[in-house]
Amino acid sequence: MAKTTKKSDKKEVRFEEALWDAANKLRGSVESSEYKHIVLSLIFLKFISDTFEKRKQELIDAGQEKYIDLVQAYTKENVFYLPEESRWSFIQQNAKQEDIALKIDTALSTIEKTNKSLKGALPDNYFSRLGLTPSKLAALIDVINNIDTIDNEHKDVVGRVYEYFLGKFADSEGKGGGEFYTPKSVVNLITEMIEPYKGKIYDPCCGSGGMFVQSIKFIENHQGDTKDVSIYGQEYTTTTYKLAKMNLAIRGISSNLGEVAADTFFKDQHPQLKADFIMANPPFNQSQWRADDELVDDPRWAGYPTPPTGNANYAWILHMISKLSEHGTAGFVLANGSMSTTTSGEGEIRQQILENDLVDCMVALPGQLFYTTGIPVCLWFISKDKKAESADSKERGLRNRSGETLFIDARNLGYMLDRTHKSLSDEDVKKITDTYHAWRGEQHAGGYEAYEDEAGFCKSAALDEIKANDYVLTPGRYVGMAPIEDDGIPFETKMSELSETLYQQMAESEKLEQAIRHNLEVLGYGK
Repeated sequence: MAKTTKKSDKKEVRFEEALWDAANKLRGSVESSEYKHIVLSLIFLKFISDTFEKRKQELIDAGQEKYIDLVQAYTKENVFYLPEESRWSFIQQNAKQEDIALKIDTALSTIEKTNKSLKGALPDNYFSRLGLTPSKLAALIDVINNIDTIDNEHKDVVGRVYEYFLGKFADSEGKGGGEFYTPKSVVNLITEMIEPYKGKIYDPCCGSGGMFVQSIKFIENHQGDTKDVSIYGQEYTTTTYKLAKMNLAIRGISSNLGEVAADTFFKDQHPQLKADFIMANPPFNQSQWRADDELVDDPRWAGYPTPPTGNANYAWILHMISKLSEHGTAGFVLANGSMSTTTSGEGEIRQQILENDLVDCMVALPGQLFYTTGIPVCLWFISKDKKAESADSKERGLRNRSGETLFIDARNLGYMLDRTHKSLSDEDVKKITDTYHAWRGEQHAGGYEAYEDEAGFCKSAALDEIKANDYVLTPGRYVGMAPIEDDGIPFETKMSELSETLYQQMAESEKLEQAIRHNLEVLGYGK
């Protein structure tokens, strides 16, 4: 299973590299920050056109040619109907024309007008305003034309391209602050941990909507009914807000992302919402998120010290706790510093959260998972029903976990996706989620009797033990060291072999040093 995943991921990277190379040809024509929006808009156009053509062929194959221009024949299958001038084939045929930018804008505008669910989602006269030369735009269209966007319907093509482009911007332009796309394996892990089968799902900083896409996939993979969930989100950046609407619309996922793109702290788009599940990847260590005199007495911090202005991590945590329903569960990514900081009152907030018995599980993740940052990260899981009193908890067979927190150190899991990036395999995700679900007492994971502490990997700790560790939540403090397996080689033998190797390396080093000295003398730089 894991080998299949790795092979698939490498294929995707090659596909994204081809796109990046094509987008790079636009250098000098547009600002680098515009690349992803140009490419993603065209990918979107290609994607819905491919889906449209597939549905059209299905109608023909079923002997229903007379319905191929009937809008309802497409919308009933969650496929967007595309008039002739909005289809990729039309764009591709006219790619070499001088007015290709105008034709793309017209195609996008027509699609938005004829499909209500896309209202406010697509760029408005974007390509005409950019002033791209037709030849560079045509070259990009040629590359995208070779991509079969629906060869695997379960791939998050738009999301993957978005992730890759953010990573490349961070690498090439030095941009990294604020905007982070969550790697698919991390989103998958959070979803599998909290199991959002039914209820309200909320992401207060939803980016391109990847958490929602994965939630729907989770429900489908477990034979649930996607009609049992409703989706709420919010996004600060206007272009990303549009991208999220595109990303969800092409999958036929209904959502409420608020009327506009807006700051979650200052313009909450869902003030009355109480969510059953919250999934999020807030910007890491966001500084100056409010002025000293702003949001000081905000009701979201009620019962806790006010989060400091220098770092928004605990503002995000308290915002999510305030948005959880009486029996809700949250899973979110934060920088590792959140587990141990004592800066500006953050330690007091963490202590209060623990004494309120809200922290269900902490997971330390491997490094190099994110394209956009090398900051080590962890997952927090908050539960408002550790006593397992809700109907949903009883239905799942959860046990009473009052006063307990599970720590999982997953830093040694994962595999290298490429030279610089890691990913979690399906087996890694299963190992972590099975541990959590068994600890919670879920029968599908073997029940609580299947759980046991494992040195170096997991430990169930009581509040007294956490208190003795100054309320620090770093899993490494609790799980200890993994036992070292005895390889059966006597110490004397091992020491003798290691010494022999060391002496050989020292002799080689001496030879190399002499060779370098000789070469320097030949060049006239002898000592």
